[in-house]
Amino acid sequence: MGKPTGFMEFSRELPPELASLQRIRNWDEFHLPFDEPKLRSQGARCMDCGTPFCHTGQVLAGAASGCPINNLIPEWNDLVYRGKWDEALERLHKTNNFPEFTGRVCPAPCEGACVLGIIQPPVTIKNIECAIADRGWENGWIVAQPPPVRTGKKVAVVGSGPAGLSCAAQLNHAGHLVTVYERANRIGGLLMYGIPNMKLDKSVVQRRVDLLAKEGVKFVTGCEVGRDLPAGKLLEDFDGSVLCGGATKPRDLPVEGRNLKGIHFAMEFLTANTKSLLDSAHKNGGYISAKDKDVIVIGGGDTGTDCVGTSLRHGCRNVTQLEILPKPPESRPGDNPWPQWPRIFRVDYGQEEAAAVQGEDPRRYRTTVLRFVGDEHGHVKGVRTVLVDWQTDAQGRFTPVHVPGTEQTLSAQLILLAMGFLGPEDTILDQLEITRDPRTNAKAEYGRFATNVKGVFAAGDMRRGQSLVVWAINEGRAAAREVDRYLMGQTNLP
Repeated sequence: MGKPTGFMEFSRELPPELASLQRIRNWDEFHLPFDEPKLRSQGARCMDCGTPFCHTGQVLAGAASGCPINNLIPEWNDLVYRGKWDEALERLHKTNNFPEFTGRVCPAPCEGACVLGIIQPPVTIKNIECAIADRGWENGWIVAQPPPVRTGKKVAVVGSGPAGLSCAAQLNHAGHLVTVYERANRIGGLLMYGIPNMKLDKSVVQRRVDLLAKEGVKFVTGCEVGRDLPAGKLLEDFDGSVLCGGATKPRDLPVEGRNLKGIHFAMEFLTANTKSLLDSAHKNGGYISAKDKDVIVIGGGDTGTDCVGTSLRHGCRNVTQLEILPKPPESRPGDNPWPQWPRIFRVDYGQEEAAAVQGEDPRRYRTTVLRFVGDEHGHVKGVRTVLVDWQTDAQGRFTPVHVPGTEQTLSAQLILLAMGFLGPEDTILDQLEITRDPRTNAKAEYGRFATNVKGVFAAGDMRRGQSLVVWAINEGRAAAREVDRYLMGQTNLP
């Protein structure tokens, strides 16, 4: 720790952003530059806290507490404070293959477990991480490093999201010949098509993909294993395989009127939007437009927020976000102590933008949908909702109970279902006869990642279910280590 009194001298400060009404005019990232002296002073706020919970990566009360990939946060905070940016980048890359991704899209469980956060706002860990990575690219410190020796062993990685890419990167570093299969026309999985461009610019993703290709990773796009390529070919053509296809089966809302036109899953909406943006700057019309429509987003998580921000950029008439849970408290409740992830009220970029356009936060809490309402042409024109109270049932479980007299109909010509995901799709798992766990994920013990089929491993959301990008990187790296051990009898991968 370079400055013992830093946390007493400097307040938490984040980089400025473009105003909401200005940034919704385009699809660019909207964080403005933060000068080096301020970044160094933010690094100085990191305390000599003895036990740095920020990088423990525990799971407490069902959520991550600290960094799941065990980033060496106090070390690179100190190096940033000292102005040793190249050394900070070296520390960062020891645990994280893609800090420019996590520095943009991770919800920062590290900050939720920051010791300083007990008494003050926590250290700006996520922003410092992003600044280190971006500086590394700007200064040319991040360059291709192909392995000096090849083992001759061939490994297939199915899926090019954060789990697949981190797994491929590590296996390639070990000298194996890695082929990544991706069914979309671009590499990146949810990093490319599931997260909007203003949140993670796709040039940032492509830059890293290009680097991996220079290091020797082979990418095959437009190929869905199990459909375009029989899954059995993995067993025939490769010495090992890792399934990183994600948990892409969306949760549906099977209520009356679900078959009406104008009701879409969130990922259908977000993926088509980004693809059309990249292909033609939206000129080809190959996306679901929210322009001049009343939009209702059902679901209060990050994906719902992305739908709000995307709809506003389309020029929607109005956007409302429905959340079945109660509004979180402004500060930690008594049953949510540090270092658990703080379950508190937050305003993300989408809600901030909607409030600037509409004059109020778009979220409606404790609200559930009874049915969808259609017009004479079979297109949705509204939703019938009701408020709920959360009560304890006979088994002690919290259950939503409808509140009489609170029904209302909301106008909507576009409805987006952003209620999470149920697990992986079936095709490849069925063809390989992979055993499932009770949640339908590929059954593979954490730490070993081996499925019931010899030579086939599983990692990321396909193994653990819907989760964070940083957990996907954790699993991709760890699975690579076990594949290397399986192929070589031992491993030197971290």
